[in-house]
Amino acid sequence: MPKKVVLAYSGGLDTSVAIRWLAEKYDAEVVTLTIDLGGQKDLEEVRARALKTGAVKAYVVDGKEMFVQDFVFPAFQAGAVYQGQYPLATALGRPLIAKLLVEMARKEDAQYVAHGCTGKGNDQVRFDVSVGALAPELKVIAPAREWGMSREEEEEYARRHHIPLVIKKGLYSTDENLWGRSIEAGPLEDPWREPPEEAFDWTRAIADTPDQPLYLEVAFEQGLPIALDGEEMDGVALINRLNALAGEHGVGRIDHIEDRLVGIKSREVYEAPAATVLLKAHQALEAMTLSRDQLRFKAKVSEEYAELIYNGLWFGALRRDLAAYVGSTQQHVTGSIRVRLHKGNCTVVGRRASQSLYRYDLATYGAQDAFDQKASPGFIHIWGLQTRIQAQQQPEEPPDA
Repeated sequence: MPKKVVLAYSGGLDTSVAIRWLAEKYDAEVVTLTIDLGGQKDLEEVRARALKTGAVKAYVVDGKEMFVQDFVFPAFQAGAVYQGQYPLATALGRPLIAKLLVEMARKEDAQYVAHGCTGKGNDQVRFDVSVGALAPELKVIAPAREWGMSREEEEEYARRHHIPLVIKKGLYSTDENLWGRSIEAGPLEDPWREPPEEAFDWTRAIADTPDQPLYLEVAFEQGLPIALDGEEMDGVALINRLNALAGEHGVGRIDHIEDRLVGIKSREVYEAPAATVLLKAHQALEAMTLSRDQLRFKAKVSEEYAELIYNGLWFGALRRDLAAYVGSTQQHVTGSIRVRLHKGNCTVVGRRASQSLYRYDLATYGAQDAFDQKASPGFIHIWGLQTRIQAQQQPEEPPDA
């Protein structure tokens, strides 16, 4: 029986060349798997290209619902944002692709899975580690790490072997799914240069956005968004709708210097309109419904959760442990947040929650004030006791003249 490899196939240059290269190098039948996470277009054309290039089978899977429910929303509830800026769109898609690769490999009795990542980025780690966690018996092949070809040499290889390609000559390398779009390379490699407008696709330039702000009400139930302006919708539809509305107002552009797992700094530009709005709204609702101590500790969990996702450890035990904690924190995160979208900004302007910890009678300075101000002196006396004792027993010595 011939060897078999399941290749994560995008239809681009690298993975198209990989079909022929894998068949020759590993003397194996190649099965391709293309997964729609909201960024793929012309999927049937991609499937046909895989078969024409030499794949023995070509599968196309709609993974949008699974992506949102099993990967995006758990990370969203955790407030996972890498280095305070990146909502982890690409990083969240990789473990799902790895999971489906493993499932397909078992269905096809394959010995290998393969992906198109280079040896310089983060995605190779995410794929390799995820496959290793789910199916240690499978060998992972990354042709672009092995073949040593430049882009020009890949194009020549494709012409020599009559591989049908749509070679894009754009300046940028992009990846997109429902949760966001990443843009890198080309002019963006100069960190001093402002990203050209041509790099963006989902968000309007500020000069082209409407003059009038747009107000939206986002409803949440146990930390998950369920409705926009009173209209209930599933996660995929809600994210798509928000991407369009917020993008029209220029909301969701991110430009920062990012620390890659492999040890280099990279200038990364993202578009994440829906993620920007939802994360800000969710944070505002948590401020109403979580205690001060919960908020303080969850901030630490959010940072750790984001690091795990970015570093390819979605299927690790620690991520599962943190997910259990996050789930507990979301029990009372139910309510509505009103936001204003205007000229690239998303601003929270209203908050409402049935189990809010905000109490008007304690917060007000008006006639309905229920706070016992006479209790404050005793509280302050006890609170400041250690500070006063240390000041008395260990007086600060003046610096040398």
